[in-house]
Amino acid sequence: MLKLSANLSFLYQELPFLDRFKAAAKDGFKGVEYLFPYEWESSELLSLLNENGLQQVLFNASAGDWAAGEKGLASLSGREQEFRDSIFLALEYATALQCPQIHIMAGLRDETISHSAQLEIYHQNLAFAAEECAKRQVVALIEPINAKDMPGFFLENISMAASVLNIVDHPSLRIQFDMYHIQRTDGDICLQFLANADKIGHIQIANPPHRYEPGNGEINYPYIFNFLKSERYSGWIGCEYKPSTTTSKTLGWAKELLTQ
Repeated sequence: MLKLSANLSFLYQELPFLDRFKAAAKDGFKGVEYLFPYEWESSELLSLLNENGLQQVLFNASAGDWAAGEKGLASLSGREQEFRDSIFLALEYATALQCPQIHIMAGLRDETISHSAQLEIYHQNLAFAAEECAKRQVVALIEPINAKDMPGFFLENISMAASVLNIVDHPSLRIQFDMYHIQRTDGDICLQFLANADKIGHIQIANPPHRYEPGNGEINYPYIFNFLKSERYSGWIGCEYKPSTTTSKTLGWAKELLTQ
């Protein structure tokens, strides 16, 4: 059985953030994820989860100064202590919210140092994060993001993500496999999944070219879902798309999955 998680940073934009939990539960979601929880007390978020029968599936560790354009700390030179502090804070929230995964963004390419030097920083930071996550029984996720949507993002494709996992070699470090980004960067979604299935901890979905809902774009999601069932994928599938209209009106594709 496939499990859908509502990404509350993308869905239900017509509502204030804290009202989105109830809306997601009403539409049949059992799990939620979002970018960052740190604006709110973990106790407030936990109450919303419990009141609505929801599981916290995923959120991001701090990405630095998001408003100023930073997209993560994990590969940045001179920011190592800030990165470590961000992991400790994320794990505090993960423990309080009983969240099994955190996403760690790589950050942008730093042209002041060599690519190999930045990659080494990335490896060392991820090794630290994976070890700290293991102590809390949390999985650390890394996600390749396409250069069209996020120019200069350091973790640029699925091959690089797989290589990073092979080098860091820690069981608590896995790939966040976003089909929207994989399609825009690599293509061959099913083949990419098969090549990396043992490394994938979480899936996210949206439809190119506009990042709309399944059924409204280039990817044949009925085929994808049947493929995932045949591969016995048991993790969550995060709905991280931009609704083409109000969120509830875009969920026709998900009716069967949300009523299982």
